[in-house]
Amino acid sequence: MDSTLTALFHPFAEIPADTILPKLFNCPFCYTPHPLAVTAANCVQRYLETRTDWADEIAQGKMFGVLVVQDRNGQLGFLAAFSGNIGGRACHRWFVPPIFDITAPDGRFKTEERSISDINRQIESIAKSKRNLLAIKKLNEVKQQAEAEIGQAKAAARLHKADRDARRRQELTPEQSDELIRQSQFEKAELKRLERQWAAKIADAEVEASALQTEIARLKEQRRQKSEELQAWLFDQYVVLNARGERKTVSRIFADERGCEPPAAAGECAAPKLLQFAFSQGLKPLTMAEFWWGAAPVGEVRCHGQFYPACHSKCEPILNFMLQGLDVEPNPLRRQPVAQLKILYNDEWIAAIDKPAGLPSVPGKEHSASVGSMLRGLFPDASEPMVVHRLDMATSGILLIAKTKDVYVTLQRQFSTRAVKKRYVALLDGVLKDDSGVITLPLRLNHDDRPRQMVDFEHGKPAVTRYSVIGKNGNCTLVNFFPETGRTHQLRVHAAHSQGLGCPIVGDNLYGAPDSRLYLHAAEIEFTHPVTGKKVRIVSEAEF
Repeated sequence: MDSTLTALFHPFAEIPADTILPKLFNCPFCYTPHPLAVTAANCVQRYLETRTDWADEIAQGKMFGVLVVQDRNGQLGFLAAFSGNIGGRACHRWFVPPIFDITAPDGRFKTEERSISDINRQIESIAKSKRNLLAIKKLNEVKQQAEAEIGQAKAAARLHKADRDARRRQELTPEQSDELIRQSQFEKAELKRLERQWAAKIADAEVEASALQTEIARLKEQRRQKSEELQAWLFDQYVVLNARGERKTVSRIFADERGCEPPAAAGECAAPKLLQFAFSQGLKPLTMAEFWWGAAPVGEVRCHGQFYPACHSKCEPILNFMLQGLDVEPNPLRRQPVAQLKILYNDEWIAAIDKPAGLPSVPGKEHSASVGSMLRGLFPDASEPMVVHRLDMATSGILLIAKTKDVYVTLQRQFSTRAVKKRYVALLDGVLKDDSGVITLPLRLNHDDRPRQMVDFEHGKPAVTRYSVIGKNGNCTLVNFFPETGRTHQLRVHAAHSQGLGCPIVGDNLYGAPDSRLYLHAAEIEFTHPVTGKKVRIVSEAEF
């Protein structure tokens, strides 16, 4: 074993005799950590506690990962990695190296980064220069003076016009009428001359200001071009391996799988680093896990020490390539369940079914089976059966079905105007302090980690949830949720976020920890029948 591998391969100090090695590599997007991965993570966490020089930085929050491996002699150990960099560096002893080191001080990335930073300084220098500030101030003053003087002239002209109109209602001689016309023509000409004078003054003031703004625009365009060229070059440097020994750039991976450019920092997460090093060193990957350490990012749901799946936006295409050649557990999120849909309500115009957990509401990119795709078989006499609203794939419970387009539109209108009343039942991982309350946390998509949602008080859409406790059992709480809005993942985020209930729903693989299922069920819905006008209330209590 060479010195590099010796420093980064961490043998387990002790392995219980009854330890069963995983037969398949775990799916990184939905998993329960293997005991060996938990042991490895505990070792990393103990090591982090010794790095007092990192304490302040990693306390702000960072993702770490472990990969349990076997070396060529069959010895068990683990590799460790962190996402991004620490202390401005991507390489640190004890952790595997990056796929490509963007932090190398004399490398092209840092050299170009300094060049771009220099352009930023030039832009800032011009923007804050005395010459630019005076030019902008002068231009604004001239515009204000022009507006004031022209405004006064127009006001006076309106008064004079009103006076002339009043005089015209009296008996006037031809000479007096001609005089009024001359006055009107003179005032209009004077106003035009005044507007031209001020337009010329504004144009003169704009010459100086626009010259500087043109230079700023030129520098910004230069910055944009350099940034795009650097980003394109960078992703071509990330050449990743898979278990078959094949190589591919991150740019090509995203182009082939998603038809787009990679997002920023693709290839910098812990999971790709771990697999890259294992493949390059001839180590056999057995199981992987990633955990969060430190405070949660603003608006996001991250718990200190909690294990999390790999992200979809940056890591999924890369890991899909890197895992080729390994025997990997099937992704439970992509399983096609054989669903027996229970019909809860059915008449000529509408129906309600009890959707099982794991079945999508409508067909998706990766799921052909769905409630939507099964409707024609369920209701063959309906002219146009459609799912009126949606539940997350992992959520079970009541779904409304419209049998005609007109009924669909009417029911959709009731949802959009919040006329539909809904109740969900959820089992929370934790004990609530209050027995009831209201959660008001605005939500938006986390563009860097789809499909996760995040709390954003500036750009998020309003989201309101009422809740009441049904009962408590050990460290779990059963609650009723009454959503007053219908944002994506609203109940899941409102339950898990520290500014919400701080207790994720049991089985929530995105905002909590995976379990046999997501313990969230749409238990009750009340609406006005789109044809009869009567109130309809449908109930399907949770089985948990």
